[in-house]
Amino acid sequence: MKNCLFVCCLFFALSVSGTENARLIKAKAYLDVRSGELISPAKLLIEHDVIKAINPKSIPDTITTINLEDKILLPGLMDMHTHLDLDYVGNFDAIITQEPATKGALRGAKNAELTLMAGFTTVRNVGALHVTDELIGASLAQAVKEDWIKGPRIIPAGHMITILGGHGDVTQGLVPSLLEPNYKMGVVSGADEALKAVRYQIKQGAKVIKMHATSGVLSLEDTVGAQQLSNEEMKVIVEEAGRHGYKVAAHAHGTEGIINAIKAGAASIEHGSMVDKEAINLMKEKGVYLVPTTGSDEFIFKDIDKMSPITRKKAEETLPLAQKNLKKAIKAGVKIALGTDSPLIPHGLNAKELSAMMKHGMTALEAIQSATINSADLVGIKDIGEIKTGFKADIIAVDSNPLEDIKVLENVQFVMKGGVVYKNKAEKNTAAH
Repeated sequence: MKNCLFVCCLFFALSVSGTENARLIKAKAYLDVRSGELISPAKLLIEHDVIKAINPKSIPDTITTINLEDKILLPGLMDMHTHLDLDYVGNFDAIITQEPATKGALRGAKNAELTLMAGFTTVRNVGALHVTDELIGASLAQAVKEDWIKGPRIIPAGHMITILGGHGDVTQGLVPSLLEPNYKMGVVSGADEALKAVRYQIKQGAKVIKMHATSGVLSLEDTVGAQQLSNEEMKVIVEEAGRHGYKVAAHAHGTEGIINAIKAGAASIEHGSMVDKEAINLMKEKGVYLVPTTGSDEFIFKDIDKMSPITRKKAEETLPLAQKNLKKAIKAGVKIALGTDSPLIPHGLNAKELSAMMKHGMTALEAIQSATINSADLVGIKDIGEIKTGFKADIIAVDSNPLEDIKVLENVQFVMKGGVVYKNKAEKNTAAH
């Protein structure tokens, strides 16, 4: 009898607890991002941070309802290439030379909230330009996780691992006596320093490693495509990251650097401007993602008069070529994950990358998949990226069908991350069911 009473009391307690932490989202429909099917009606039972049921047959009488009846629901979007602690006005000179890491962290908190309110509930933060040993991105990730600030789920890279004098060496252009960069800041010469750089980033909280396989556009090297990290350095970086269970994102514009980064084991190629047929075939063979960051071109060219002559010349030559090669990669079926390179696309305008990729041959569904299931696969998190029972309650709402007008995702009306509502401009009323 006592055992029976105990079981009944326990069942009652669990039932009450579940009801108190449960909410019902009612919407016009939700998008199955795998099939492209709009499923109606959309009644999502949320308990704590998880989607407990979809269109359940029975609903608790006292449950709180979030009424989004004329809206379309999607899983929270994801951005695989952000720099939350940066803003861009044609160059990063003021940040590199005048801004301390403390201000960079505050800037990052501002931009994290802008990104979340735009409907992006998960991002990779792939490196900073602040002159510091500290990892601002890792601190931002922890601050979000501990609810100190509002922001997306952040997978931080720490410092970008680059060669001395290469793309990502923040002392480029500075008087040498002012600062000597080192492996703690991601600047390496040789495999031993590359190994130490990876270990330092991980020690300080990095959850993904970013390496610069080639030179870049917005830095002072004469070329944009030359390979910088050696094959040996890249191999060491990938192997050491892998021992800790982390993936490597490879910044790579030039063809040789792209191919060698793939062979070294990079999980993603960032930008990929000069990707060719051999690189495309290798990416398909090894399941490597391309993160093209193509929507940033529009914003870079707006500020082109503020660039140095070197970076302007590289931008004018490289970015149109990158657009042509992206079309080839999309047509060939390379796996694509959305990345904005924000702040090059300003923080909070991340969804503009979706329509930019459609200009190069993606369907609306493929673009959405790049920001949901593909990105979830790239970061290796199995319970995000879909509206599915048992998945995290990362849910956004928009006014109309994004398969018919992708730009509706640039005006997200409702944002829930991990079961918490951060934005709600859509709800008619909230009431008990």
